[in-house]
Amino acid sequence: MGKSLNEIANQLKDNNKKVQLIYAFNGTGKTRLSREFKSLVSPDVNGDMELEELEVISKKILYYNAFTEDLFYWDNDLEFDAEPKLKIHSNSFTKWIFEEQGQDRNIITNFQHYTDEKLTPHFNEEYSTKDKNGNNVTVGAFTEITFSYERGNDERSDNIKISKGEESNFVWCVFYSLLEQVIEVLNVAESSDRETDQFDQLEYVFIDDPVSSLDDNHLIEIAVNLAQLIKKSALTDLQFIITTHNPLFYNVLCNEFNNSNKSTGYNRDKHFKKYRLEKQEEGTYGLIKQPNDSPFSYHLFLIKEIEKAIDSEQVHKYHFSFLRNILEKTSTFLGYLNWGELLLPVKGSRDAYEERILNLSSHSKHSAEEIVVLTNDDKNVLKHLIGEICEIYRFKKENN
Repeated sequence: MGKSLNEIANQLKDNNKKVQLIYAFNGTGKTRLSREFKSLVSPDVNGDMELEELEVISKKILYYNAFTEDLFYWDNDLEFDAEPKLKIHSNSFTKWIFEEQGQDRNIITNFQHYTDEKLTPHFNEEYSTKDKNGNNVTVGAFTEITFSYERGNDERSDNIKISKGEESNFVWCVFYSLLEQVIEVLNVAESSDRETDQFDQLEYVFIDDPVSSLDDNHLIEIAVNLAQLIKKSALTDLQFIITTHNPLFYNVLCNEFNNSNKSTGYNRDKHFKKYRLEKQEEGTYGLIKQPNDSPFSYHLFLIKEIEKAIDSEQVHKYHFSFLRNILEKTSTFLGYLNWGELLLPVKGSRDAYEERILNLSSHSKHSAEEIVVLTNDDKNVLKHLIGEICEIYRFKKENN
């Protein structure tokens, strides 16, 4: 029977695992789940949810989700295209990490590690300027970031606008630098010996999809470093919930968390559990446990999803996207230049099948709300193709 996101948040809260890792398609409700969990652990006493979302950290929970990235926005000089700046919405989180904790140096170091050692963020000092109406205004320190390439000899390029992937990486480095400090502080067993008591009540860290717009190499490195950092906190009471739509990120984390570490006290059987979050009927959800001793086979999962849709007569357009994804990954593994070549042994017209897959898989994403009327012929083609492909290429099905 399906559950509400609030019930799933309660289920996660009641679990005593150090790490709970959740895979879900985009649009399933990961970010909403993070908000439900945050409200459950640290209710907003003032009833101002939007303001509370800008705080990112409360006494009991530290969280990273889409709202964290929304704290940062570009102020483009559209008239002169002269000085693009990444600005920060006023909030206590960035004020605390930049001004009170002085983490700007660590953020720069982490950012350059994942991008380019010459690509350098510059944080502003407080200055006075005039607004559009000619009034004098004061711009606070650490509210604007510009980026440039360092050329050596104290020279640097003009300010540039970094890519979406680099921007996402920068925001993650802000959060990650804070997380490093949190774990370093809480690893001191006696609270009276800690450099600060600001984290003493912290119980949970909720991380929702920190890998948007990143290439695979950086994605893997971030996953490995995050897992190693979390393992260092094994002897603390801090618990982590990580959600992602990215199968590679999910699998790398699974592999890392499946390895116990005696030096930190981390034990995979004691500390780790993984799930799939699935949207079910009438706005309910299922949190499906996954075995910890095997990797998440994304292509097998997609096959299962297609077969489940066929059996329940709930085939949608996005299931053709699943089929195309399976063909693309399989053709790459087998060394074919074009996934359409895998359709050559299939009974019927390869060209007709390929055209139909292209038409029904383009500009689409998984969403339970997607309403597209498919013909019975479309549904029969999907059933025929998935059956033929599984038989010809001898896919072993998932049991779960």
